[in-house]
This record gives sequence, structure tokens and C-alpha cells, in this order.
Amino acid sequence: MTHKAKPLSLVLAACLAAPAVQAAEITVAGGCFWCVEADFEKVQGVSEVVSGYTGGNVENPTYKQVVAGGTGHYEAAEIMYDADQVSRPQLYDLFFRSIDPFDDGGQFCDRGESYRPAIFVDDAEERADAEAAKRRAEEELGREVVVPILDASTFYKAEDYHQDYYKSSERTLTRFGYIDRSDAYERYRDGCRRDERVREVWGADAPFVGG
Repeated sequence: MTHKAKPLSLVLAACLAAPAVQAAEITVAGGCFWCVEADFEKVQGVSEVVSGYTGGNVENPTYKQVVAGGTGHYEAAEIMYDADQVSRPQLYDLFFRSIDPFDDGGQFCDRGESYRPAIFVDDAEERADAEAAKRRAEEELGREVVVPILDASTFYKAEDYHQDYYKSSERTLTRFGYIDRSDAYERYRDGCRRDERVREVWGADAPFVGG
């Protein structure tokens, strides 16, 4: 019998609430880590999302080093969650539905090795859950998903100013002048057409896309 997962819109609806106690974690790369952080901190059972770098061969990399290329690192996010409130398979399903799973050259307007999507796993159980979620995505979309599932390596926390960027009231200089980082984030996300592309791929099953 083929298992049919709950619609992800229902999963997210059941998962929107206050943060919970940290109990477990997964590591994913979905393009800009600001966006991954903003999406998954909406999910009930997720206590924290930390932006950082992983998958490469340079110790303690800086943002400038990673986005310049050559380090092998991905912009990634550690998602801490309470497994009694949200499961790892649910989080992987939500992850696939928060990205463009057909693009392995970057995500949305961000191109290059540091913006590639991936899931990083610590053990056979995590790999099995990730592979199952990938198959569910392929079955729903009717196409091959190109997101790799990789062995986890050292995760390096990104610079402090990247953490919770999407909700920061600190001011930053942009081409629009000095504005709050939260405003800069919204302008970036809109300009990058992230939500537009996710909606194009997933339609009504795009859990983090409003409207």
C-alpha cells in the first residue's frame, strides 16, 4: 500500500504556535539562510534555527569566503525542534516544499556553490527519513528532485548579524538607504522571487508562501 502524506498545508497549520523545548536537530541548505530561518521559526515545535556554513573544507569560514566560492561550504541552517511536537519526516517534507527542488545550481536569484540545496544527515535513520521525503516530493511533482542527501560535517555558526536577520530592527545601508534589516530582508526575498517560484512549483502545497 502506498503511504499518502498529509497535505503540507495541513501539517504547517498544525505546527504554527509558540516555540518549544529543544530536543533534536536537522541541518539543511535551502539557498539564503535568512529565508530558511524565517520559514522554519514559524513551525510549532521548532525552538530555534541557526544560520551557518557546512559541507566544505575551510575551518571557521567567513560569509565573504563562503559566497566567494572555493570553500565547498553551503549556506545552511540547523533546525532545533521538539520531536514530541513535530517529527523529522514532517520537517523534511516542509523543507522540500520551501525550495525549488529542481535547481542544483543555487536557489532562486542566488547562484553558485554556496547557495545549492542539500540535506545533511548524521546517521542511517536520518538518511532514510530524508530519502523517503525526497521520494514523496518526486511522487507529488512527477519529476526527479536533484537535492542531494549528504553526510553531515562540522557546522560553523554564521556571524551574529546573520542570526534572526529577518526580524531585526537594526538599521543597515541598502540601495534604498538606511532601513531596518527586517525590511531589507523582505525586499530581498521579494526581489529574489523566492515565494513566486515556490508557488509555481508547489501550488497550494507551498506551506510558507502567503496569499
